[in-house]
Amino acid sequence: MDIERLKSFLVGGVNSPVRAFLNLGIEPPIFERSEGAYLYDISGKKYIDYIMSWGSLILGHRSNEFIKQLNFAISNYDSFGATSIIELKFAEFICKTQKLDMIRMVNSGTEATMTAIRLSRGYTKRKKIIKFSGNYHGHYDAFLVKAGSGQMTFNISISEGVNSSILEDTIVCEYNSIDQVKAAFDKYGDDIAAVIVEPIAANMGVVIPDKEFIIFLRKICHEYNSVLIFDEVITGFRIAYRGAREYFGVEPDLVTFGKIIGGGLPCGAVAGKREIMNKLAPIGNVYQAGTMSGNPIVMGVGLNVLNILYSNNQIYSQLEELALKFEEELSSILNKKGISYVINRCASMMTIFYTNKRQIKNYSDALESDINLFNRVTKTLIKNGIFIPPSQFEALFLSLSHSLMDIEKTIEIFNII
Repeated sequence: MDIERLKSFLVGGVNSPVRAFLNLGIEPPIFERSEGAYLYDISGKKYIDYIMSWGSLILGHRSNEFIKQLNFAISNYDSFGATSIIELKFAEFICKTQKLDMIRMVNSGTEATMTAIRLSRGYTKRKKIIKFSGNYHGHYDAFLVKAGSGQMTFNISISEGVNSSILEDTIVCEYNSIDQVKAAFDKYGDDIAAVIVEPIAANMGVVIPDKEFIIFLRKICHEYNSVLIFDEVITGFRIAYRGAREYFGVEPDLVTFGKIIGGGLPCGAVAGKREIMNKLAPIGNVYQAGTMSGNPIVMGVGLNVLNILYSNNQIYSQLEELALKFEEELSSILNKKGISYVINRCASMMTIFYTNKRQIKNYSDALESDINLFNRVTKTLIKNGIFIPPSQFEALFLSLSHSLMDIEKTIEIFNII
């Protein structure tokens, strides 16, 4: 009854397509409460949550630190629509600890990536960008070709409503293909404003690129004076405090953030080199604005979470230990059942691909996964209180609130598949 009421007022009953569970053929649970590693639906049923607001909640749901800071914030301010002292504290902390020159706060990952592209074009005076098949950078028009994530789930290679003239300036290369990037620069190099990449992909499932590929992107962007953008909306602060930049030891020109930096509240950011960032208005002529950008409640909560992550070195080792245990247990049960699979994991995010391939290295590899088997397994898990992403082409996430008991319970349910 409740899902039908939702469908009367929300398109498909949801505010983001993958939440509809259309590929699974079941009604999605409707939640009303969260705590730690768990979600509770409107019937009171408890789920172990491995979505964690799509990676946002690295501390878990409603951590004590989150609640304390949120209560302080709403007791002292709401939204100023003007500059606040907490924005300064947030910006100073993130720039210093992330080793970045400047930052501009926005309200979502999509807003961050579209700003990064506009900024790169304004800085270079060029039109074209390179993106990679299976990389999702939000629903900005220029990104919606072979964009991974929900588009892969619904088999939409290019969204309707996007003008072909916009996509003419988007060059799509295969992820992990040095040869394709080199060919694109050989042909269009003088007009390529930027290369935007998920330095560790999470939107065609988790795919870790060859280090040589990331190093090559840095080298060729420098050679052609193009802007290298790392989209770390998902990987930032999750795989390491400094994300993929720390993981690979490679520094982009711009980096985009989201998810974790708001502590679970809506937030995004673009940051990077001063000479590029200063092209943004009001210093430069690249326009970007937002009433809720730098919202003091979000800044306060986000700063508190980032301070915890920065100050406690053991957090990432704890997450690694838990994730490794989960991976090992999953591998053991799938092997016993004779199911062909590849598990791609980086730190506390991972994807199980049901496939006969030996490895998943790009979009084409990911598309060869057994979607029917994925759907069957996922339906069983969700019906038994294990809330994992409803798409083969997403990542599942662990948090500090997950326990070994949660993993054991999850493996028990895998055992009945």
